[in-house]
Amino acid sequence: MNNLISNNFINDIRQLIFNAQNNAVRAVETERVVMYWNIGERIFVEEQNEKDRADYGTYITNRLSAELSKEFGSGFSVRQLEFCRQFYRTFPIANTLRSQLNWSQYRLLIRIDDKDKRTFYIEESCKNNWSFRQLERQVNSQLYERLLFSADKKKVLAIAKGEITPDNPKDIIKDPMVLEFLGLKPQAAYYEKDLEQAIITNIQHFLLELGNGFSFVARQKRLLLEDDEYFADLVFYNRLLRCFVVIEIKTHKLTHQDIGQLQMYVNYYDRFEKQDDENPTIGILLCADKNDSMVQLVLPKENNTILASKYQLYLPSKEQILQQINNCDLLDKRPNNK
Repeated sequence: MNNLISNNFINDIRQLIFNAQNNAVRAVETERVVMYWNIGERIFVEEQNEKDRADYGTYITNRLSAELSKEFGSGFSVRQLEFCRQFYRTFPIANTLRSQLNWSQYRLLIRIDDKDKRTFYIEESCKNNWSFRQLERQVNSQLYERLLFSADKKKVLAIAKGEITPDNPKDIIKDPMVLEFLGLKPQAAYYEKDLEQAIITNIQHFLLELGNGFSFVARQKRLLLEDDEYFADLVFYNRLLRCFVVIEIKTHKLTHQDIGQLQMYVNYYDRFEKQDDENPTIGILLCADKNDSMVQLVLPKENNTILASKYQLYLPSKEQILQQINNCDLLDKRPNNK
């Protein structure tokens, strides 16, 4: 009799159970978020009713925490109640709360003072179904600021909200790329194959860093030109830009020979792999260091297919990101760039 039950039937039932469990967890998280919002609203209203009494807000949270902790345990500390109040102040309209986000994610988001920056991370989290850890990593790696290097704020937000589709690789390719998840020490000497292997081992994290729409295609893709063999380090496809993306890894400072090598790989894909309805192939030189002026001189003035992105093996500080933005602004204001 056991043989009469197919594996497909058992797998279908198993999937139904998994789906029900996941839906139950999401429902609980949604109710939790709504509960904390309502608590925050009630605390804020109570404070406003007694706004003439000094330190009344502190008194409320201390007294409320003491009473609630007796009945419901340690989940209602003074700090948690203060988060609830801040949560309501940051998101005063209940209908704007997203069911895709849990309380841990909201706690992280309400620490972001810049409204546009916070909106960007909300939209990206919901669109890409980021977990709390993934959202935390993107915030800590200054994703929003790094994207501003290549596009203006309005365009970054419009892409995040899905209002427009990126039509230029510079809209989604980051410079620098942050590869702290590889676990490599910045001071250590290593070969390009070591960095490549570390990326393959951590391919999910690397796809997260690359951004929206990327899928992995090949590693060490063999390109045969008559009797000569060449090997492209990493090949991806981006469904938003609708094109192949060839990545070459260089653990040294970028040279014009490196650019020429990648240009050949890009031309190969355009002539032998790209379909007629697809966009031109993009090449990314992932390098330890680069001379931006040299890159601009080697490439055509209207180049949009070969990009150089510096990688770093540690999370950038806010000060480093702001300094890079300021440097870019100064370059844009030079007379030759007008």
